[in-house]
Amino acid sequence: MRNLKLLKSLRSSELQGPGSPQCLAVRADTGSLLVASHYSITEYDPRTGQVVSEASLTAEGFLPEDGSGMVVGLQDLAELESACLGTAGGDVVLFNFNTCQLECVGSVDSGLTSMTWSPDEELVVLTTGQETIIMMTKDFEPITEVGIHQDDFGEGKFITVGWGKKETQFHGSEGKQAAQRKTQEVQPAAAWDDRRPRVTWRGDGQLFAVSAVCLQTGARKVRVWNREGVLQATSEPINGLEQALCWKPSGNLIASTQRHPNKHSVVFLEKNGLLHGDFTLPFSKDQAKVKDLLWNSDSTVLAVWLEDMTAGEDEQVNTFIQLWVVGNYHWYLKQSLDFGRDSQKSPVCVCWDPERSLRIHVVTRSWTSITYDWGWTTGRSLGLDATDNANVAVIDGDKILVTNFRQCVVPPPMCSFELQLTSPVNQVTFHCQPQRTNQLAALTSDGQISVYSQDSGQQVDKTADGFRTMSRPLVLQKTFRVTLLQEHPLALRQLLWLEDELFVCVSSSLLPTSSTLLMLHPAHDADDTLTVRSEIEVDGVVVSMIHSSQTGTVALQLEDGRIRKLCWDRPEPSVEDWRDLSRCAINFPVPCVQTALGSISGEEYLFGLTDRSHLYAGDTEVRSGLQYSSFAVCNNFLLITTHSHTCRCLQLSVLSVKGLQAALASDGGQNDETLRRVERGSRIVTVVPQDTRVILQMPRGNLETVHHRSLVLAQLRKWLDSLMFKDSFECMRKLRINLNLIYDHNPKIFLENTETFITQLDSISHINLFLTELKEEDTTGTMYPRPECSPGQAQTVSGQKKVDVVCDALRSAMESMDPNKFFLSILTTHVKKTVPELEVALQKVHELRVNPPDAPGAVSAEEALKYLLFLVNVNDLYEHSLGTYDFDLVLMVAEKSQKDPKEYLPFLNMLRNLEPNYQRYTIDKHLKRYRKALHHLSKCGEEHFREALQLVKEQKLYSEALRLYTTDAAHYKALSCAYAEHLMEQQQAEQAGLLLWRCGEPACALQAFASSSSWRNAICAAQQIPLPPDQLALLARDLAEKLTEQRRYSEAALLLDQYAKDCEEAILALVTGSVWEEALRLIYMHNRQDITETNLKPALLEAFSTQTAFLEAQVATFTRHRTRLAVVREQKEKARLDMMDEDGLDCPDAELYSEASSVMTGSKYSHSNSRISSRSSKNRRKAERKKLSLKEGSPMEDRALMYALGEILTTVDKMREEVHSALKALVLFQFDKQAEKLQLAYDDALQVMEAAVPEVWPEGLQNSQAPLTGPNSTANSIMASFQQQQRPAASQAPEVMMPPKMRNGVKWKLSILM
Repeated sequence: MRNLKLLKSLRSSELQGPGSPQCLAVRADTGSLLVASHYSITEYDPRTGQVVSEASLTAEGFLPEDGSGMVVGLQDLAELESACLGTAGGDVVLFNFNTCQLECVGSVDSGLTSMTWSPDEELVVLTTGQETIIMMTKDFEPITEVGIHQDDFGEGKFITVGWGKKETQFHGSEGKQAAQRKTQEVQPAAAWDDRRPRVTWRGDGQLFAVSAVCLQTGARKVRVWNREGVLQATSEPINGLEQALCWKPSGNLIASTQRHPNKHSVVFLEKNGLLHGDFTLPFSKDQAKVKDLLWNSDSTVLAVWLEDMTAGEDEQVNTFIQLWVVGNYHWYLKQSLDFGRDSQKSPVCVCWDPERSLRIHVVTRSWTSITYDWGWTTGRSLGLDATDNANVAVIDGDKILVTNFRQCVVPPPMCSFELQLTSPVNQVTFHCQPQRTNQLAALTSDGQISVYSQDSGQQVDKTADGFRTMSRPLVLQKTFRVTLLQEHPLALRQLLWLEDELFVCVSSSLLPTSSTLLMLHPAHDADDTLTVRSEIEVDGVVVSMIHSSQTGTVALQLEDGRIRKLCWDRPEPSVEDWRDLSRCAINFPVPCVQTALGSISGEEYLFGLTDRSHLYAGDTEVRSGLQYSSFAVCNNFLLITTHSHTCRCLQLSVLSVKGLQAALASDGGQNDETLRRVERGSRIVTVVPQDTRVILQMPRGNLETVHHRSLVLAQLRKWLDSLMFKDSFECMRKLRINLNLIYDHNPKIFLENTETFITQLDSISHINLFLTELKEEDTTGTMYPRPECSPGQAQTVSGQKKVDVVCDALRSAMESMDPNKFFLSILTTHVKKTVPELEVALQKVHELRVNPPDAPGAVSAEEALKYLLFLVNVNDLYEHSLGTYDFDLVLMVAEKSQKDPKEYLPFLNMLRNLEPNYQRYTIDKHLKRYRKALHHLSKCGEEHFREALQLVKEQKLYSEALRLYTTDAAHYKALSCAYAEHLMEQQQAEQAGLLLWRCGEPACALQAFASSSSWRNAICAAQQIPLPPDQLALLARDLAEKLTEQRRYSEAALLLDQYAKDCEEAILALVTGSVWEEALRLIYMHNRQDITETNLKPALLEAFSTQTAFLEAQVATFTRHRTRLAVVREQKEKARLDMMDEDGLDCPDAELYSEASSVMTGSKYSHSNSRISSRSSKNRRKAERKKLSLKEGSPMEDRALMYALGEILTTVDKMREEVHSALKALVLFQFDKQAEKLQLAYDDALQVMEAAVPEVWPEGLQNSQAPLTGPNSTANSIMASFQQQQRPAASQAPEVMMPPKMRNGVKWKLSILM
């Protein structure tokens, strides 16, 4: 639904010469024009008006001096820096651009009728006066020469399989008479046909087509040849085929023209010669003739060059150039250039630019060159309020196809309504004033401006046949004539309708590097004539002019990307530089083909999209590396489609330019509302203002309407803030937005307006739908994140779950409004709660059944129960009704379910016959509510205790059972013994002993305490029994043996001394445990000084030797690990610097060699292990530590060394108390040398390790774990750093990264040894 808009035109009349131009070509490298006439060849630059080079063709004898010669072909050869031309006399001439010399490279005696080069400039095809084709290389070496007229069809001849005759075959809609129809004879070519062959190449240079007049029939026939000069196919006989011929560069169709008995058409042929589609020219049968057809370089526009068949009274003919575009299999006439009847102004040469696909060059008979630059644009209305109908106008010849997208989406080529004009339309513009943006004005090829507006008469909502009118067509209000001398077609461009009768447009200035802005308004003496109120000269060529309906700003873009602002609302309109808030001039770095005005954080910016698909906001590229296909600005939203088939929608009012760049740079998360996928090749047609619809057009031309999530959520937030719950609900329901957003957007406001919510919805089903979709998730934090600028709404009810809060609030509101009307919704609030209140819901249904209400519209109990069964599984509802112990309610549910009465009636009858408590126990046990069942069973008397005990054991309800019985009851003791037995099985013997002891079973308690090494409780229980002294001593020895195995030497010695009465064993236990002072106490208490010499002193010296050797080994290991750690860190730093030298500062892996991130060097442990992740945290840490290997060269050797050093330091630091005790004992027994040696060794070890702490664990080691960012970082390095942060690697364990704390406050030294 795009139109062709004239961006700029360049008219140059400085070139003059004898005769008239005959051929035109464009130099691809310089853009200058090559013009060949009857006398010369000229290279001309229309931008400067200078002749670059020129050579006479008559002086060299290539053309006769009388001007009767003809140039039949002209081609720029960039590789040779020459132009090749062919003359009708048969000469092929090269014109060198550097020397301006002519060189004849070949000649054909019979003369030439055409010369055409292949697109790759490797081959040239010449047609001769003898009706032959000569194919030559670029070095002008002949390849082949064949006759144009061939009797054979070609290599692509169709195969007939012999399935019957034509008379017996099916003829479709033509009927049986088609079988008897005689073949119509082909009429000879038209009288005005010049009979010359036409040659055209396919875009890839593999095939070329030749249109020539057949010698037998006199009609034109098209033949297709391959690159080797072999005939491939011949066209079917086509009556009325004309001389124009052009192969579409994309290669699928060959365009020509055909004159039918009742119309004039452009027809298309396939490479096999068969017809494939056509479109009708807007002329009668014999009104105009087509001089040529020309495809542009990207195959999007077909130019048709026509002139009238008959001359007028002045014996002059009118000349046209029409530009046609196809979309959705319909051909649109987008532009019509009317050159008038002046033969000197009529074009004689037309060609498209080879580099710029939408630039066309025209040279007139008077040597005036005109260059038109076109651009694609969408004619959309510019309103921002709800009164704007989102109209889009499509030009199609003398019709404007208008589609009202607010009311309906009509796929092209259809439309909502058509506007018929008297002349072809060149440009359409919509009114810029708010509230009037549905009005449009059209500039036609005859220089008139037609104004259309909505009918102000009485509106009829329905037509006579009962249909409702959705879209009202515009009606013609006025037609203005423009009093401006137009020397060439489209002298006015970039039309804007600013006010009721004020237009602004652009015209070419006298200088090619400037433009003139014309402010047009009606003349005082003639309302239907527009005159120039003021002229504004602009230093530069204006290529686009855009207006903002929100601010009234008019922005101009010049051809070099400069931006200007038109101050049109002043008494003296002027043009100023575009400046930002800091008064700095802003310009586009490169010209843009699409522009729009928008505000970013309150500052107005001009957005531009280049032909290279880069998007700019002023002079800033919003994101490099991403290709954009279209964009639109509407209601402070920027919508962009990309070549990666996505559509972005960003709210400009909450973003800065950097924020916009960051938003476009992000790939979009799972719930990113700004990004959505679209169909391949989608382009934005329009956005419906104050709505959620975005209209996209596919490459084929069909339309698609999408509701972009950003627009939808913005509209919903606006509605919810305005308490428009019904509109929000309908929108969310239609577009499948989670209904939780109604509450989550602002919980406080919702809870304060629950009655408003219920009143607006006014539908039981809608309220129930909202309730059933409730869930605990806060959708504003997950599915629909809030915009960054909007503050989050805190939950108003703390400590309660969201679903429960909403259900309670709505139920309270509905019960106060009309409980009978909203009964089903009230049931839903009970069922939907976090813990469903099914019993309450069932009870309400039961009450409804007992006391049915008389209010009109109230539901019956049967309906309520049926609805409840819809919400809840019937078996669950049956069991909950059974849990109420109300058999009437159970029967009511069972009757409505699909259960067989044989299933539940016997069970219910059995229950009725039971004692009430046992009845409830049976029901609870059936429902697996064992705690309730135990409670009811405990009330059933002595005869059911065994059953209760069995239930307790099966369901492990020991604690609940003990609470149900008094402590002095026999049942309590039985339960306690059973509980103790269970605890013994669970390896909790001490707790089992406590239970047994308190319930009067000291013997059993003693066994439990003894097995758990709880020796104090065991001794107490033994003395309560009481045990004889010998058994008590034996018990003490057994307990002491267990404590010794657990290295609890002091406790073992106490048992042996006090209860086993064995002081020697007690002393030996203390000596074994190095408890020197306590051992001395017992020695002197029991007067066993002999043990001092026999056991204590040797053990003390042995402990000294052991501790000294241990310290030496630890210090040696610590020093070795410390040295190795320094080497490893140096190697890693060197590797990092080497990588930066090789790959530069932007190397993504350079920072990963730092001390804090060495795990990123490709370790095999860099991925998480799913097996390990299921372990407990303790075991997981243990498994992670196993990854640390001290093997030289391992990936995490530095981390392993740090971990080992920390372990050594911690172990040595824990020896302070042990060393202190040993030093006192050594000094006591006069082992001063050993004590001094031990104290010195331990002191040296502590000092070595404390001094190494800053080196092993340097400051800032934790900070180095932060993400690697900065000017030298890349996306890969930052991403790798973030992944390392999230990876549960051993390198991030606290015991590795943090230095162990030394207990320097513990005093261990003896001053007497210093």
